[in-house]
Amino acid sequence: MNYKANIRPAWVVLVLLMLFTLAFALVKTSDDTPAAKIQPETEKPLKVDLTKFKNAQENETCLKCHGQSKYTYENPESKKTVTKRMYSELVMNRDVFYVSNHREFKCTDCHSEDYATFPHAGNLRMETKANCIDCHGGDEKYAKFKFEQIEAEFQASVHSEKHSEDFTCWMCHDAHTYKINARTNEVLKETIVYDNMICLNCHGDFKNYQLLTTKLKPNLLKKHEWLPNQASHFTHVRCIECHAKNEDTLVVAHHVVSKSQAVRKCESCHSKNSILYASLYKYQVSEKIQKEGVLKGLLTGEATSIGPDKSNTLNIISLIIFGLTILVIMIHAALRIKK
Repeated sequence: MNYKANIRPAWVVLVLLMLFTLAFALVKTSDDTPAAKIQPETEKPLKVDLTKFKNAQENETCLKCHGQSKYTYENPESKKTVTKRMYSELVMNRDVFYVSNHREFKCTDCHSEDYATFPHAGNLRMETKANCIDCHGGDEKYAKFKFEQIEAEFQASVHSEKHSEDFTCWMCHDAHTYKINARTNEVLKETIVYDNMICLNCHGDFKNYQLLTTKLKPNLLKKHEWLPNQASHFTHVRCIECHAKNEDTLVVAHHVVSKSQAVRKCESCHSKNSILYASLYKYQVSEKIQKEGVLKGLLTGEATSIGPDKSNTLNIISLIIFGLTILVIMIHAALRIKK
């Protein structure tokens, strides 16, 4: 005897296939980071209201020349108005500067006040640039950022050991454009792209690379050809995860190691003791736990999936599918028993 309410195994399989298809579609649409949302530090952001910044008017003394591709002045000898092109590396984008970490600074806080005189004296080009520790070292206001520890790690890094004083903080962090990202950006993929672009500014740009060496620029794709699913790793993991020694007390590692010491074992990331928990996911997990508690923070945080192809959406959908599967099996079992 057959019952109309009886659910056959074929229907169970069909329902599960439909759920998996829906889950895949949702993951593809929700986890892809739109290119338009990723903003490198050199890209012009939305217009900024300069009246909000106390030193903006004084900075215009410099930016009326250095804030555009050309500048105009009156030649005191010929009495003529002259227009010149500004060197591209000396052009500062106002909008980028006023969303950077140093947006409240005056130009002369870091540069000599002698620059107020035009034409600038030639010897001013030789002035020593201040490093992070020169301003932030020993200051209780910035103690939580651990600048002294960052400086110590940087001095031990391969960059500092090979290039000594020629390699400064500003090689990676331009004082006019740099802004913190790992602590403020809620979209992890944007942080990854932003941080990797800092490395690629030299390692992916031949002109910048040869400012410190006469060697040919390395072929990054060939150097990493051993890496499975290479494109996915490049877009889902920061360079420093494999090329820097992580320090648990710092959000971002600064002790860059030699290529011989770089991580090359899959299990370093794809395991329960993933190094990504101590670096890439560390800040996101700790923030989530503080806001929502340990259990909920670990279950709903972005870092619950190990490896570069992690997906918070996939975690949630997987739990839903698992629950629905158990429910279907229980209903099917109950109907079979009833029969």
